[in-house]
Amino acid sequence: MNELIIELTEISPQDFFGQRNENIELLKKYFPKLKIVARGSKIKVYGDEELLEEFDKRFDMLTTHFAKYNKLDENMIERVLTSNGQEDYASSKSSGDVLVHGVSGKLIKAQTANQRRLVDACKKNDMVFAIGPAGTGKTYTGVALAVKALKEKQVRRIILTRPAVEAGENLGFLPGDLKEKLDPYMQPLYDALRDMIAPEKLDKYIEDGTIQIAPMAFMRGRTLDNAFVILDEAQNTTHAQMKMFLTRMGKNAKFLLTGDPGQIDLPRRVISGLKEALLILQNVEGISMIYLDDKDVIRHKLVKKVIDAYKNIEHHN
Repeated sequence: MNELIIELTEISPQDFFGQRNENIELLKKYFPKLKIVARGSKIKVYGDEELLEEFDKRFDMLTTHFAKYNKLDENMIERVLTSNGQEDYASSKSSGDVLVHGVSGKLIKAQTANQRRLVDACKKNDMVFAIGPAGTGKTYTGVALAVKALKEKQVRRIILTRPAVEAGENLGFLPGDLKEKLDPYMQPLYDALRDMIAPEKLDKYIEDGTIQIAPMAFMRGRTLDNAFVILDEAQNTTHAQMKMFLTRMGKNAKFLLTGDPGQIDLPRRVISGLKEALLILQNVEGISMIYLDDKDVIRHKLVKKVIDAYKNIEHHN
């Protein structure tokens, strides 16, 4: 009787084997002539040489799939075990809109028509403005597109930036060095990244500069190439900041600017660089502008009602 021993190194055995080893039970069903024993991070398989080779090949397909998608379920195992090759079960065709397979198998995709329009616009254009109220998924969808571009090696780094405008809080009184002072502003960007990239990997990317999270001022004098660059909260840029940012674009770069012209925290009489850019760039070929609205709000259903209630008083003022 021949024996095959496979050790899982890159992936977590508990997640891969399933609760109460249910995925192993499925494998046994598909390979009834083999004896399959899973212990710790090892799988031992006993049986006929040819069957073992087939098992090895299929098992390899399963681990490859799991490494990519962080997830394995009954349907997927069935598809992998009964398919002729990867083309049959790889989900590129069927899941057109899954952008990133996030942490613990979370599928991150455009959830509304306008978010899908944003995804399409980023495919076709190198500079895209995503405009809409809070909670419409502009930043989150943008970060997902950036992570996807990085994973698919279309870009070498992700640069995320926001203008550091105090929304009624003075930066000077926050404790800590600059990075710590700015972190509260950058929090939504970190939150989105944490959903999409495993913690150790994210730390490594931030450490080696593959992912950079920096305030607008750090963009001065740099040329940003081979990068997916997101300017978040763009409504709080001034004319000079916006012009400086837009002219940083280097080769093989994608620029996504997100903002809500209804939430400007700039001092009075300072024109929003975003509002100005939307006017002067609206007919420039290669630049796309996508408008999201309250129908795109994915947060708690009360958020929509709050937005509507405020709209009513703002229109009356």
